[in-house]
Amino acid sequence: MPRQARLDSPGTLHHVMIRGIEGRSIFFEDGDRENFLSRMRDLSLNTGTRILAWAFMKNHVHLLLFSGGAGLPAFMRKLLTGYAVWFNRKHRRRGHLFQNRYKSIVCEENPYLLELVRYIHLNPLRSSAVQGLAELGRYRWCGHSAVVGRKDNDWQETGYILSLFGGGKRKAIGAYRRFIAEGKDIGRRPELVGGGLIRSLGGWSKVLSLRNRGEKEEYDSRILGSGEFVQGILGEADEKLRRQIQHKQREDSIEEVIEKMCAEGGVKAEELRGGNQRRRVAEVRAKVSFRLNREMGISMAEIARQLGVGGTAVAMAIRKEERGKRF
Repeated sequence: MPRQARLDSPGTLHHVMIRGIEGRSIFFEDGDRENFLSRMRDLSLNTGTRILAWAFMKNHVHLLLFSGGAGLPAFMRKLLTGYAVWFNRKHRRRGHLFQNRYKSIVCEENPYLLELVRYIHLNPLRSSAVQGLAELGRYRWCGHSAVVGRKDNDWQETGYILSLFGGGKRKAIGAYRRFIAEGKDIGRRPELVGGGLIRSLGGWSKVLSLRNRGEKEEYDSRILGSGEFVQGILGEADEKLRRQIQHKQREDSIEEVIEKMCAEGGVKAEELRGGNQRRRVAEVRAKVSFRLNREMGISMAEIARQLGVGGTAVAMAIRKEERGKRF
């Protein structure tokens, strides 16, 4: 089955899961965790990626974040590639460190953000990396300690999380602690990390209810949210894809015009794009520029980029061609 495209735009809430290949460890010691954390911190500050929750396990990582201006793929590529190269060099190993691509789920903020924060920050307790909530509050490799004020992570969105509980900071921390404590015995939450339709609709009960009524709901395995939210995200993705296709089609048509007019004029496209000032080449360049601008509506800046010349040269070529057509 072909890979599905990432769904992303700046400010999108993502639950990201990173796993070691074949379930193997991606951290051998605390120095490895510190290196990964340092890279994540620096990248979050440099790219405007807002990290709300995180937890490092021995063979996997959970992140909850709002993607920055560069988008999630760019952030993750730099994070994972940089760390894998460093890790392999340090531990004298070869080959892939991570299992396929990282997994990312676009999440609807209102019903799921705090649930995901709790789920992620309780990971060390569920896996027995810590033995209780008091120890979790001191645990270095999870964002929980920063939210409760035990660690100062200036790059982590602790203020945003606490603001969702209302009141002053002390009261908000108390409410957050109670919220975490209420979830410590819930166990795994498969609806938050996988399941296609089940995930998108928020559980089996909603799925069965819809089926019994003969109703259908929009869903997608890459999205956690209501049908309306899913539909909106997919609509944004379709619009982005449409713009990409239109841009590609336009570039293809520009290329076709250049190739055809070069062949008719007896010059090579490489000469046209290389700034060659031979008379015949200049004449064809003027005809190409005129055709692209006056007949196809392509901007002079885009024509200049395609032909490898300056915008002034394109404007002069078009004016010259116009004068020739008047007589």
